[in-house]
Amino acid sequence: MGNTDSKLNFRKAVIQLTTKTQPVEATDDAFWDQFWADTATTVQDVFALVPAAEIRAVREESPSNLATLCYKAVEKLVQAAESGCPSEKEKQIVLNCSRMLTRILPYIFEDQDWRGFFWSTVPGAGRAVTDEMDDDGARPLAESLLLAMADLLFCPDFTVNSHRRGPDSVEDMQNIDSCEYIWEAGVGFAQSPPLNYIHDLNRTELLRLLLTCFSEAMYLPPSSDNTILNPWVSFFCSTENRHALPLFTSLVNVVCAYDPVGYGIPYNHLLFSDYREQLVEQAVQILIVTLEHDGGGLAHRPPSPSSMEDQDSVGPDNLFVNYLSRIHREEDYDFVLKGLARLLVNPLMQTYLPNSTKKIQFHQELLVLFWKLCDFNKKFLFFVLKSSDVLDILVPILFYLNDARADQSRVGLMHIGVFILLLLSGERNFGVRLNKPYSVHVPMDIPVFTGTHADLLIVVFHKIITSGHQRLQPLFDCLLTIVVNVSPYLKSLSMVAANKLLHLLEAFSTNWFLFSASQNHHLVFFLLEAFNNIIQYQFDGNCNLVYAIIRKRNLFHQLANLPSDPASIQKALLRKRKSPDAITGISRTSSQETVSMEGSRPAVPAEPGTLKTSLVAIPAIDKLTEKSQVSEDGTMISVLKMEHSHASHHTPQADHTTQADHTPQAVHGAIVGASDTESVSGRDNEDVFYTEAEMERRRMSSTSSTISCTSQSHWAPTPDWVLSWKCKLPLQTIMRLLQVLVPQVEKICIDKGLTDESEILKFLQHGTLVGLLPVPHPILIRKYQANAGTAMWFRTYMWGVVYLRNVDPPIWYDTDVRLFEIQKM
Repeated sequence: MGNTDSKLNFRKAVIQLTTKTQPVEATDDAFWDQFWADTATTVQDVFALVPAAEIRAVREESPSNLATLCYKAVEKLVQAAESGCPSEKEKQIVLNCSRMLTRILPYIFEDQDWRGFFWSTVPGAGRAVTDEMDDDGARPLAESLLLAMADLLFCPDFTVNSHRRGPDSVEDMQNIDSCEYIWEAGVGFAQSPPLNYIHDLNRTELLRLLLTCFSEAMYLPPSSDNTILNPWVSFFCSTENRHALPLFTSLVNVVCAYDPVGYGIPYNHLLFSDYREQLVEQAVQILIVTLEHDGGGLAHRPPSPSSMEDQDSVGPDNLFVNYLSRIHREEDYDFVLKGLARLLVNPLMQTYLPNSTKKIQFHQELLVLFWKLCDFNKKFLFFVLKSSDVLDILVPILFYLNDARADQSRVGLMHIGVFILLLLSGERNFGVRLNKPYSVHVPMDIPVFTGTHADLLIVVFHKIITSGHQRLQPLFDCLLTIVVNVSPYLKSLSMVAANKLLHLLEAFSTNWFLFSASQNHHLVFFLLEAFNNIIQYQFDGNCNLVYAIIRKRNLFHQLANLPSDPASIQKALLRKRKSPDAITGISRTSSQETVSMEGSRPAVPAEPGTLKTSLVAIPAIDKLTEKSQVSEDGTMISVLKMEHSHASHHTPQADHTTQADHTPQAVHGAIVGASDTESVSGRDNEDVFYTEAEMERRRMSSTSSTISCTSQSHWAPTPDWVLSWKCKLPLQTIMRLLQVLVPQVEKICIDKGLTDESEILKFLQHGTLVGLLPVPHPILIRKYQANAGTAMWFRTYMWGVVYLRNVDPPIWYDTDVRLFEIQKM
């Protein structure tokens, strides 16, 4: 039969399904076989030949037919799994059923009344069930489908070579030394499966259906209740699935063993299709979705006869999370880390031949996977930080942050990158590793400098703050927290990085900016704390920063003498209204800063028409982190929350501010003179979630002025409020440094007639402040801590990425997704 005839017959069957007013009997195999037995359609054909409107029409007008279609498709997959697909015809039936279910499932999920259908034991196949007892021993349709797919993913000569089979029994968890089974390979993670593109294509089709099954989460609104689990994921990752271990290992292996460049032949990706890339992309998406559910409660399921009896029993833990947390062999860690680093750095690679190297696009999913690895397996996190290999992850993250800073459609990428750096910065080894010289050539539009990875981090952060778009303002607290966390370990900042930090202080310490929002002064506290850490613990070697502080000493004197009378406050705010970009013309101290790195291109906003998905608001920095004090032996002691309000000068609770006042709203006004109306209402409350669209509506509906936050509660600065935090500014160490060094530097300049800063730097380099500074303060590290707010953020971000990445075929396009909103730029 020709392909055109095949498509025509398939289309006729679809039309028959939608036009039949009477239910079609499940026993009418001649009718149902039209959808999968005699057709040779691709997944793109199925999406084109089964329009959304017709699926919805069947669902509303002939629900029995839709139920029978799903039931019969699952039945075919179960039969194929049991038989092992010995014939080509059976393999084609499996693929056709998979494509049909992939097309239909989103329309089942979008209707609340249908959501429980797959979890019922009644097949609903257009026949009256006369004897309820017949179905007591039957599995819910969803479980039958998931188990059949797990079997089919290890089906000889279909998805694996015939000589390799998965285990025949559930692995004894106590005896696992490492992940031992992978698709078509020997033992251990580190062996890559031999290429068999037919198997790759078949696996990709099945994984696509699996991902669609898991996507029920997209059709539920954001919720802070983490006990409501995805029933599809919970069952698939339970002990019921005998293939859980080989599947988990196969997925990790296929991702981390993938090398998109291969032998490096130029333009090979234009000559040959890379079927493995599609498989890798589906595999990493399956991994991050299954790892998002880490057990801890009963899966939420619509009541059904079988589940009602099991309500009292606690569901099994997620085996994928269990396996991930128990990987412990160093060779496995090394394999995973090198694989992720190779893929993350791939889009950064430059060659003399333009576009000659294949560039992957699934870096966001890789970042989420790296996050999960560090979050669930602390030994892996320590392994990453044990050597400078962590810099192979850091550099691409900084590249993505710098590249995406002007693009509002990639605000989620900015968040995940900053979250990973916040997590890493809570460990001492990360700060130590940053001292390694930066010598690689990555095309970033940042100033040319000679220095360390710490300089790179500071220069990129400065670029994000000064030239990123407004929706990044809630991240400024996180960016500066990272700088504070690593500051006690930075041995030698370059002049470029030192000037960038002083430039930020200059921007954040202007009177009008400090008085514009109730939380803006926190940014100054962060910078002062970073300066104090470097001066107290790394004075030797940081002559560039000390020199920059001396040159900008007026900033510190102005902060110490900050006016707090009502007239000065009003005058400062009036000056902001007249000239919001008054401080953008800060002169640069080094001409080399205007030269960008070779091969760089400026960050650009998204093209018009680009789709983006909304995100819930992130919690405030005090909800994102908990404080730990570093003791003399290097161990960390947690600082109790009750002590925060006394020991910390910039804990939000200490200022008794309202939850809507927490975002530094005038930051862009301070740096680049942009609008200062960005606000994230509800950001302090981890149990309240707003999408960006909802926040936009709240902004539009609330009155805004230069002296009040864009919130229903009109906040205005008062003298008492200024005094409440001004007296806590940690200026003592810097003032003492200036008191000692400024006269000495001035005397040298006068005595020797110096105008060359290199001589002054040489003097500072050999100077000492031992015994002259206040007693060193304890090092405080703010370590990332998970909470309901971040868990919900990750869920919306991850599913938003999956939604936008699956465009061929467009699995969820134009369905009633409720977890996030889809917006056009």
